[in-house]
Amino acid sequence: MAVQTLPFSSLLYIDKKSATPVYRQLADALTNLIRNSKLKPGYQLPSSRAMALMLELNRTTIVAAYEELKIQGWLEVIERKGIFVSNKLPVVKPKPFQKEETEKSFPETEHYFYHRFSEPPKGSRELKAYQLLINDGYPDQRIAPFDMIFNRYKTLIRRTYLHGTLLTEQAAGNSFLRKELADFISKTRALDIGPDNILITQGAQLAIFIAARMILRPGSTVVVGDLNYILANRLFEELGAKLIKVRIDDDGIDVDAIEEICRTQKPDLLYLIPHHHHPTTVTLSGERRIKLLDIIRRYKLPVIEDDYDYDFHYDNSPILPLASAAHGGYVLYIGSISKTLSPTVRLGYLVGSSDFIWQAAKLKQIVDIRGDVLFEESIAHLFNSGEMQKHLRRSVELYKHRRDLFCDALQIAASDVVNFERPKGGMAVWAVFPKEYSVTLLAERMAGKGAFLSDGSIYPYNSRINGVRLGFASLNPSEIAQFMQTLKDSL
Repeated sequence: MAVQTLPFSSLLYIDKKSATPVYRQLADALTNLIRNSKLKPGYQLPSSRAMALMLELNRTTIVAAYEELKIQGWLEVIERKGIFVSNKLPVVKPKPFQKEETEKSFPETEHYFYHRFSEPPKGSRELKAYQLLINDGYPDQRIAPFDMIFNRYKTLIRRTYLHGTLLTEQAAGNSFLRKELADFISKTRALDIGPDNILITQGAQLAIFIAARMILRPGSTVVVGDLNYILANRLFEELGAKLIKVRIDDDGIDVDAIEEICRTQKPDLLYLIPHHHHPTTVTLSGERRIKLLDIIRRYKLPVIEDDYDYDFHYDNSPILPLASAAHGGYVLYIGSISKTLSPTVRLGYLVGSSDFIWQAAKLKQIVDIRGDVLFEESIAHLFNSGEMQKHLRRSVELYKHRRDLFCDALQIAASDVVNFERPKGGMAVWAVFPKEYSVTLLAERMAGKGAFLSDGSIYPYNSRINGVRLGFASLNPSEIAQFMQTLKDSL
């Protein structure tokens, strides 16, 4: 196997007219590369023959230079493997006070020429292979029909005559997937839509960005819940918008407060999650939905309805989305295929009027020319064959069982410390701790026992809440039991 190597012909300058022998120049040049960390300990150098060809020098010159560096301790020869930069470099003599011309390729600087989103954390949690991971509320990817997806993908990739057609598709996404999604959404959510009403994105987060970017400008205002999906908040603020926070209670967002805001200063956008609000998991009541739809129509209020896990309801039928009712075209609907299959499957979608989607596709094309059209076509096949619908039915039954098992065990293990409601849908429990209890300390204790739990630092909620989301859908019964024992031991 050929060894990957640096372009030494560009890095090493040899002056054949110099009085200094060529082998000595080469040895000094290689030493400088090692000193400046261009060649790190353990790096394998080309063989003398390969280096001679690269530099257009006599092979004996290369051998002499390597031998000199080996004697000085810069290089070592490992039998039957090759020549390597020594792992025990000689002591480097003090450098002159004058800065050398070469330096680290990307040095840190305090003179920022780029936009900084936030300050890096002073101390971040170590990323390691935990025995158990309690996530934010994701599906169990172990049950997803990946074999069927990959088999379809392999079939498509061999049919090269299809590639030209697929690669010339619109930025709005694969036409087959848009057609299948339009049919699926119409049947399950009562939205009267066609393929032209759908934009496919690399995850629902990109769909939120595109929808918001189409509406917001610096100085715009966005109404959000006072406890809200934090990445949506950051996105709106990054677009220059000001957040107007409205209280979330057991019936969802306070619609009366939204109406009062519209009376005094009509906002540019309302963002809400009617089903299984993030992070609290509450559902917007039917009464509030009716009133909110009236507000949307009267004030012509643009809305992003984030319905990331609509398909996962356990105790009753889901309430239809706002987008399914008469809203005058002001509600933009967002969904996620990632939440159906696996967080590693980055697919989401945005639903709106055909003109809005056409314009949004032009915006998307600037940053994402097209997605993986063969993968999108493979996912479309899942819907077309009915396999996705079967997977959803199996998932809902399984996750309902896991929800009940999780909540019953949590009640036994920590009812004196954790306050929670059994969610009617979704994939996570919203667990609230007493104000004097440190979720950060709990997460540290659990990490010491091999279990990852969010320490709450990514959710800068207001002071009235001290909570964390506990994802149950991705945990099998033995993992749920393991988590409860670890939680009990850590409290």
